[in-house]
Amino acid sequence: MSLASAPLMQDYALTVDRFLDHGAKWHGHRAVITGGGERDKSIGYGDLRDRANRLSGALIDLGLRPGDRIATLAWNTQHHLEVWYGAMGVGLVCHTLNPRLTVAHLSAMILQADDRVLAVGAGLSALARELAAACPCLERLILLDSDAADGDLGLPAHAFEPLLTAHGRPAVWGDVDERSLAGLCFTSGTTGAPKGVGYTHRSNYLHTIRALQADAMALTAEDRVLVAVPMFHANAWGLPFAAPAVGAGLILPGRFTDGASLARLIERHQATVAVGVPTVWLGLLDHLDAVSGEAPSLKRIIIGGSSCPDALIRRMQDRLGVVVQSSWGMTELSPLGAISSPSADGDGPIGAGRPAMGLDVLLTDEGGAPLAQQRNAVGRLRVRGHSVTRRYFGAEEDAVDADGWFDTGDLASLDDVGNLTLAGRSKDLIKSGGEWINPVEIEDIVGALPAVGLVAVIGQVDGKWGERPLMVVEPAQGEAIDDAALKASLKGRVADWWIPDRIVRIETMPLAATGKINKTQLRALYGGA
Repeated sequence: MSLASAPLMQDYALTVDRFLDHGAKWHGHRAVITGGGERDKSIGYGDLRDRANRLSGALIDLGLRPGDRIATLAWNTQHHLEVWYGAMGVGLVCHTLNPRLTVAHLSAMILQADDRVLAVGAGLSALARELAAACPCLERLILLDSDAADGDLGLPAHAFEPLLTAHGRPAVWGDVDERSLAGLCFTSGTTGAPKGVGYTHRSNYLHTIRALQADAMALTAEDRVLVAVPMFHANAWGLPFAAPAVGAGLILPGRFTDGASLARLIERHQATVAVGVPTVWLGLLDHLDAVSGEAPSLKRIIIGGSSCPDALIRRMQDRLGVVVQSSWGMTELSPLGAISSPSADGDGPIGAGRPAMGLDVLLTDEGGAPLAQQRNAVGRLRVRGHSVTRRYFGAEEDAVDADGWFDTGDLASLDDVGNLTLAGRSKDLIKSGGEWINPVEIEDIVGALPAVGLVAVIGQVDGKWGERPLMVVEPAQGEAIDDAALKASLKGRVADWWIPDRIVRIETMPLAATGKINKTQLRALYGGA
């Protein structure tokens, strides 16, 4: 072999097991906490890596082979994390399922994925029993976070700890193609029927590097990260990979993400960074206000999943003294798309922040033609990058255009320095009298009012205009605001004909399984004539 053709650099496979290997070797005693009421569970990365590796051997003993899918129906716990690494480390595909979905939705996903094993978290036995009956592809269950089955589940069931004791043995990790599947997650359905997104080892690895940039999530070994975003929601935004990659501690709340439980975990384990959807932090703030509590260890809150009202952002900043980072992403993006910097100037985030390295964005018209002006104009948002889906799981055609751009279905704009602001989903626009109304602009204005907790604007069928905007408001705790004040906040800031004719107040805003406001349910309740 000539010198010119000889490889000069090592071929170091980009597989996700590297993250936990690194955490175990260099931060072996850094704690992974699982919330459990008065008795939380704690383990270091070193011991967790050993257990996950021995679980790999047990899974192989159950007859699973590289490429087979193992589904998880579970909360954020140590056992769930061990299944992730135990499966992915030997080339199995970890398919996360959302326990808040219906049996019909979940069984359709399991059947499409052809899952062979279902790992079940605490309190989900009844749901697992129904899925076992509906999914003939399932061969057995693994029970997480408990030692015994809740009655006959219809399939052979192995409790996690006895399985690890009886069959656990060391296994070789990372002996897989970095372009092979590591994970599978179905979209929430907010962009249409749920579709499977397959994450490769390589895409997860590169996404982790992107998320860890100093202007992105910026985690370090000094951080203790409260992961209130579920592991079944787009890989918990990549945090189970990012935290051990830098030796940051993980705080997993289990199935309890109410304000009181999160406040206890923050105080007891001195969380420095907390990550989740806005409604979670609304619950935390309400609890702290009710008990005159504090969270002095907390330095940053990273929000995403849905638009956050300005009033809630200001309340987090003022009440907790934290930096609030807003973000935007999608299951198809692994999921991070854009994020505001932890050191951004100003009183709060600017839109969703800027795209991190490794993701490119393009604004187009409805036909897909790039806008001549990419700054300060609203267009259809398209993306491409090393962690963006190319083709949905099981699909026969690519989900990108000839140039590799993926159409997000979002409308967005970029300011002079590249900050991304979402202007709503194209399907949420309201057509009234032949003209378009953008509900996000109305929601942003009304959501900034201190008396408003959550707000959504939907189209309501109208005999004369086709559709008219209807505003649904959940008042902030202990607050009241009349229709005149709500409409007055819009006067002069949007066109008069955009102002909703009707306003509905509800005690609790309906939320989708991912924590976003469920506009589909609101349309079903209020969208008719």
